[in-house]
Amino acid sequence: MSGLSALSLVYIALCYGAAAVFITGLVVKFYGYAATPAPLKIPTTPAPTTVPGVIARLAGEALFFTSLFKGNKWTWAGGYLFHATLALALLRHLRYFLVPVPDIVAMAGPPGVWAGALMTLAVVYLYMRRMTVDRTRSISLFADYFALALIGLIGLTGLIMKFAIRTDVTAVKGFIMGIVTFHPVNIPPDILFLVHLPWRWF
Repeated sequence: MSGLSALSLVYIALCYGAAAVFITGLVVKFYGYAATPAPLKIPTTPAPTTVPGVIARLAGEALFFTSLFKGNKWTWAGGYLFHATLALALLRHLRYFLVPVPDIVAMAGPPGVWAGALMTLAVVYLYMRRMTVDRTRSISLFADYFALALIGLIGLTGLIMKFAIRTDVTAVKGFIMGIVTFHPVNIPPDILFLVHLPWRWF
């Protein structure tokens, strides 16, 4: 790592640290779920009674939020818009981590930009909903507001870099690929990128 600036070393260490915390947290959660005994089968009515039925129901919940749709259409609309646009924006960002860039990631480029804008609007809607709906406000914790604020700031700074203050995309990809391949290079001296990247560590 000779030749790296002090600022680059800090950012590189934080990137690896955030990745380690994320992976460790996932492993611990999965292990906790797998190791927790469930001696009682508690049926949820109406519940599927076959394996294909269970798979179909889980897929519906994971991909379309069917229970939320039945419960509150407006909450479902805001939540689904947020998650769908977040997924598309993340798919677009894979171009910084992959060489060569797969066709599906390249195709996600233009729509991914507008997905970032819609995601930011969805975050504002969900934030306002938490503040204005009495029942939701009463069960919301600081962590709920904090997570929404962080994602909103990521989206906002990303949009500024795209439409207002352009950043050197080639230098950004070189920095990210250096981290991914464990051959780190100096971070681009771009103020907005230096602000945009740290929010992801939380």
